Amino acid sequence: MPPSFAGRWTPFWLSLPMLLIVALFFYIPVYLSFWWSFTLERPFGGGSEFVGFQNYARVLSDPIFWDAAWRTLVFMVFGSTLAIIVPLILALAADRMVPLSNTARNVLIWPKGIAGASIGVVFAFIFNPFVGIMAPLNGLFPGLWNPGSDGTDAFIMLLIAHVWNGIPFNFVILLAGLQAVPRSLTQAAAIDGASPWRRIRDVQLPMIAPQLFLTFVLEFTESVVSAFALIDTMTQGGPGGATRLLVYKIYQDGFKGYDLSGAATQSAILMVFVLCLAAFQFLYLEKKVRYER
Repeated sequence: MPPSFAGRWTPFWLSLPMLLIVALFFYIPVYLSFWWSFTLERPFGGGSEFVGFQNYARVLSDPIFWDAAWRTLVFMVFGSTLAIIVPLILALAADRMVPLSNTARNVLIWPKGIAGASIGVVFAFIFNPFVGIMAPLNGLFPGLWNPGSDGTDAFIMLLIAHVWNGIPFNFVILLAGLQAVPRSLTQAAAIDGASPWRRIRDVQLPMIAPQLFLTFVLEFTESVVSAFALIDTMTQGGPGGATRLLVYKIYQDGFKGYDLSGAATQSAILMVFVLCLAAFQFLYLEKKVRYER
């Protein structure tokens, strides 16, 4: 039976604190961002001036914006894809009960309790070219790894940290999906002579399509903003802007350059892009997902 409440307004009062938090920290900032994108905001107060689409014309004609946008797209594709594939491999291994899989199930969720800024500090030390894990190779091949001066190395380091940060949540979701697959199906496939890879491809992966779709949507929509803490603690957008994603450019323009209108315009463009991406995923990709088993 559906839950019942003593008073008609009880459900509203119970949900009111969360509604206020969402409105205060999400809907109001979103509204202000869109409004500021049509105005010229003075950095230290004193009023604003409505300028229409001038901010959009200025931002869209800026090559630095397009450079950051392209780099953000590359990061989304590679970072999000790896952040799904790696946990999927680990979940398949844990589901097959390989040695130490029970220990790994506990260890692999630990990173979820670590803040992104802390992860950035740790990985910046791990991949330090002089004292990190790459130091021996740099001793043999000087200059082989130096994220402080090489943009490609810095971008790779950022990708690795992002993937490591995304393992816990995706691992739990995918492992739960795999364990919900009836063992009778995989056993029947094994009796029919299907190889382990064939059982994964034809039985398990189609059965966990809803979990894969969930991780796919969350990773691709969240990766545009979740990398901020990593960038701020690892590279600060450098070297030479090689790791300056759009979310970090918005921060630099708004809080360091005091270009509030330009930062709000870029935020609005980023929000529209994320909404379009999510709409495409739900309108096109979800049609290929079957929730019945």
